[in-house]
Amino acid sequence: MIKVLLADDHSIVREGLRKVLEDSNEIEVIAEAADGQAALDEAMNKKPDVAVIDISMPGMDGLEVTTRLNSYCPDVPVLILTMHDEEQYVIRAIEAGAMGYVTKQSAPEQLVAAVKKIHEGRRYLTEKASEALALRVIRGNKSQTLTESLSMRELQVLRKLAMGSTNREIATSYNISVKTVDTYRSRILKKLNLRNNAELSRYAIQNKLVEL
Repeated sequence: MIKVLLADDHSIVREGLRKVLEDSNEIEVIAEAADGQAALDEAMNKKPDVAVIDISMPGMDGLEVTTRLNSYCPDVPVLILTMHDEEQYVIRAIEAGAMGYVTKQSAPEQLVAAVKKIHEGRRYLTEKASEALALRVIRGNKSQTLTESLSMRELQVLRKLAMGSTNREIATSYNISVKTVDTYRSRILKKLNLRNNAELSRYAIQNKLVEL
């Protein structure tokens, strides 16, 4: 049996995903988590064979959890689960150290196949994710979008701000100072040619960087 950690902030979604995985009769969900810190704690305590991590969670998001898991539990491969199939998310997930990327719209069979493949030490990307990654390789940095100009931390801070988090809340989530968050905010506004948080939120929504 492949032992899996399942992290998603919606209990109904976790219930559905657990059923899909365990109905395969080859996978056992040994731990669940509703936020980033809990996901990290469960992974360190239970040492699952694969961690299935939602990209959008309270506190630490899935990208941050993936980055930390690669440092603290390098033997636990991560499969990112998300609503997004946009290129920037695929790239960020791979950069964070994820071994796979599956959207919630994917067929249940894809989720099971992804867990099995990652457990074997191979990568798994949906067709759209593969196309997005290939497009990035072909383009290189020649036509970098505004969003792609952001560092991973800047993207994370952008998403938090767009979802209404305060600078102090963001600082707590990522264990950084409020001053550092304000610095990131200033960089983001400059890179995206925006003036305030209202424009920042509108940009995030228009570019599908946050879930409505």
